Amino acid sequence: MALASRAQAAIIGAKPSRRGNTIMAAEEYGAGSGVGEERIRKLNAAGLPAVEKATSRDRGAGPFGRLVLRGATIIDGTGAPPISPVDIVVEQGRITAIEKVGLPRRLSRDALRPAAGDHEIDCTGKYVTPGFIDCHGHVGTPYHAMSGPMAPADYVYKLWLAHGVTTVREMGCLNGLAWTLDQRDRAARHEIAAPRMVAYAYFPAVNDMIKTIHTPDQARSWLQAVKALGADGIKFFGAPPQIMEAALDECRKVGLRSGCHHAQQAVTRMSTMTTARWGLGSQEHYYGLAESLFENRVIQDYTPDYDYGDEYFRFAFAGQTFRQAAQPGSAKWNAVMDEFLELGFSFVPTFSIYDANRDLMRTRRADWHRDYTWAGLWNYYQPASGGHGSYWHRWSTSNEVDWKQNYRLWMQFINEFKNRGGRVCTGSDSGFIFQTFGFGYIRELELLQEAGFTPLEVLRAATIQGAELLGLQEETGSIEVGKSADLLIHDQNPLADFKLLYATGAMRLNEETRQVEWPRVLRYTIRGGVIYDVEELLADVREMVAGSRAASPELPVP
Repeated sequence: MALASRAQAAIIGAKPSRRGNTIMAAEEYGAGSGVGEERIRKLNAAGLPAVEKATSRDRGAGPFGRLVLRGATIIDGTGAPPISPVDIVVEQGRITAIEKVGLPRRLSRDALRPAAGDHEIDCTGKYVTPGFIDCHGHVGTPYHAMSGPMAPADYVYKLWLAHGVTTVREMGCLNGLAWTLDQRDRAARHEIAAPRMVAYAYFPAVNDMIKTIHTPDQARSWLQAVKALGADGIKFFGAPPQIMEAALDECRKVGLRSGCHHAQQAVTRMSTMTTARWGLGSQEHYYGLAESLFENRVIQDYTPDYDYGDEYFRFAFAGQTFRQAAQPGSAKWNAVMDEFLELGFSFVPTFSIYDANRDLMRTRRADWHRDYTWAGLWNYYQPASGGHGSYWHRWSTSNEVDWKQNYRLWMQFINEFKNRGGRVCTGSDSGFIFQTFGFGYIRELELLQEAGFTPLEVLRAATIQGAELLGLQEETGSIEVGKSADLLIHDQNPLADFKLLYATGAMRLNEETRQVEWPRVLRYTIRGGVIYDVEELLADVREMVAGSRAASPELPVP
């Protein structure tokens, strides 16, 4: 607990960056100023290191000069229904041909089909979809060091790939911008077994994390510097309004995309609607949406004993926001919905990361924790006063009821937004609150379906709509000629049951043998033409997890 206390001190009340007694002027941001490293340097000083990088690739075949997938049923990610049989030709990692080669269960003669490849996969009876896009991911976090040895990046990447995730937006670059750019570039060169990565740097302008930006000019100069370093976008948690408005204006000018977790310490001065009007790209989670819907208050109703520093209070009260807001169908609800649509705004709800709040026992006892949750990560999930997202020391039935009601209203807004043409994307935020990497992403697909999305709409949110949000729609997100070969090969139609996408599979009774089986559908994940065998990835992860338990026998086990 001493380490946890030091970590808490490190991320609260950070002092401005200074030279002598003067706050750094805008022009002083530049080479050597530590731009993009503010948060990780503070955590390092508290004894919390960055995650161990991946440096080499030990899995994956290819990319091949010519890869052919034969006789597949494709679901292309655009919302179009399945079609078969189709041959897909991939050359040097890009899709170069998509050929209809007959009728269902009746293939054309070989002479009429695309020529042979250097490598081929028989996809007869199998389904091919685009790779999934996780619009809110983290490659671990230094916070995990509070609870034991941290999982390496390789563990995280292999779990993502084993669940079909081929692109990840790293929201906040929690291990530092330079660390993330290194991993992004290695992944792009196929030097490591990892999804494509998109780096969104943390904007240091909120008191409860770390704050080094104090003026609009500093914000603009910092953003110019971070863009020059290679960041793809910015993750905001809020800022004083004049700084936030200037920062979003500068993002637009320099070509940085943006997303915001509207932290409760900042949301009273700007709701999601406020920042959307200023040009924000996407809302992360739900913070700020309910506040945009308030009509008989401007601040959530807190009890006198509320303390944001106590995460039990933080998350208990966060489950009460939507019932204090305008209700579905009201004039205020419709006006807010209309304006978000007019602004072309996007939502990344990350339903899965708060799933434990409405059913702690189900989430805590999920099938995968035993074999796939790293020992230190499992320990981090346990109740603690210092760990972010470990607030279970007095979680109650009333808390779960509040969150179930919160989800009902939140999901209704998101589903209606989608129905009226708005963009909703999938994000997991795993690594917290009993959500393990990869598994949390599949849970997000299930929860979008619970919200009212049809399975095809879920797939569209997980693929092309995520690509559009990240500006990658010409590169990935759908099965089209010219795009990167980010493809998933499934033994069955994944739309029939998203549970079959979990690495554990799903419990089923074989009616012939009368034995319980655990089938799963994803066979291969192809990222940029490199073919990853899912079973090989999962075997690696199981071995890593077993090793983590053996190395730390004092830690609790699922």
